[in-house]
Amino acid sequence: MCDPQQEAPLERSRIQITQHSSLGAAWFAGWLFTIGYLKLGFWSGVLGLVVWPYLLGAHFTAIPG
Repeated sequence: MCDPQQEAPLERSRIQITQHSSLGAAWFAGWLFTIGYLKLGFWSGVLGLVVWPYLLGAHFTAIPG
């Protein structure tokens, strides 16, 4: 039924899955920091999840100098 020669290549090729949760955690921590630093409300914080760069740019361009 099963030919051992056909199974050998399948045993040698393995799929390796790598999870990079540290990048996601760093992004989430930065998002929380931004919400606190800019003193955003809840809905602005949710909106900031999507348009985070825009909110940072709008805040820092308002600083004279």
